Amino acid sequence: MLGAIFGDMVGAPYEFNNIHTKEFPLVSRRTGFTDDTVMTVAVAVALLESKGKGEKETKESLIRWMKHYGQMYPDAGYGGRFFHWVLSDETRPYNSYGNGSAMRVSSAGWLYDTLEETEEKAGWTAEVTHNHPEGIKGAKATAAAIFLARTGTAKEDILKYITDTYGYDLSENTDSIRKWYYFNETCQKTVPQAIRVFYESKDYEDTIRLGVSLGGDSDTLACIAGGIAEAYYGMPEELKKKALELLTPELREPVFRFQETTKMKNGEDR
Repeated sequence: MLGAIFGDMVGAPYEFNNIHTKEFPLVSRRTGFTDDTVMTVAVAVALLESKGKGEKETKESLIRWMKHYGQMYPDAGYGGRFFHWVLSDETRPYNSYGNGSAMRVSSAGWLYDTLEETEEKAGWTAEVTHNHPEGIKGAKATAAAIFLARTGTAKEDILKYITDTYGYDLSENTDSIRKWYYFNETCQKTVPQAIRVFYESKDYEDTIRLGVSLGGDSDTLACIAGGIAEAYYGMPEELKKKALELLTPELREPVFRFQETTKMKNGEDR
């Protein structure tokens, strides 16, 4: 999860100021978290709270914590429809296929013992707001890639599973994508590109740099790709430390709690 958060932080300065190179300062005075991080934490808190419970209780927890953290950080840069939902008393979804469902789902890739349960829970995290089939698909594909990455699946097999199961075309390489890619907040134009970034990357840091270099919705792209990369490569300690330093205490504490849970579950501290 911290890998997704740091991807968001690194990509944030370039979201509306796209660059097309991997050569840039990884951390600068403009580096900081956005709504991607806030909602990633909210979903993690909800899934930890509702572990072992059913769909109804899990979705109630998701709605409660997403609204809680969204209202705590109202200036984090939410999309218009989501922000209206966060501030209102509304609890129904609004049929979105935006990439918000995928950017916030990384914790689901770590918390469950099977791919099937991972995908089921990831679907629930989307459905509370992004209940369009493409919004659900983006969340499930992202969480599945994280689960497969952390359980030792080869990159080629991850690509094949996502292609066969979710129908994404992951064949276009990043040099080709970079030529046409534009700012797009849909799952359809973010999740496949983020997975391809991970596939071509050499390590965690290279994943983030490559993701930002595509342009587009760079913080969300790097967030999604970074979550998968952390699961596959691990994350350098100095980057973990920097990510934690850039969080507020209210966001840092749930991250620590999540790390302890996954450390005990997986027998290591990734």
